[in-house]
Amino acid sequence: QVTAVESGGELVQAGGSLRLSCTASGFRFADYAMGWFRQKEGKEREGVSCVSWNSQHHYYIDSLKGRFTISRDNAIDALYLQMDNLQPEDTAMYYCAPCQSSKLPDLVPVEFVTWGQGTQVTVSS
Repeated sequence: QVTAVESGGELVQAGGSLRLSCTASGFRFADYAMGWFRQKEGKEREGVSCVSWNSQHHYYIDSLKGRFTISRDNAIDALYLQMDNLQPEDTAMYYCAPCQSSKLPDLVPVEFVTWGQGTQVTVSS
């Protein structure tokens, strides 16, 4: 069973930074592109960023404008998201999951995804 545990979210002021972390198990982490997804209140979940299995390719939604950086450490099955210059519109629950490599650059989670509890990011203006 695929499981993911996300952490690092909290309440910050606009312009601040956060670093989200995710540990995943139940599948061969190094074999998959991995990504971050978020769900804003009342909205559907959307892809934020994906990184290829070997960290050579990074994909982001256009609205981020270079403010976020995704990274991974295959030695410990960990995924990270450095979030800088946070804005109120970044407020959401953030989740990690494997990405469908065949869909990239579209940010789509794998079909077997089991969503974790997520980590809440709240940005005040």
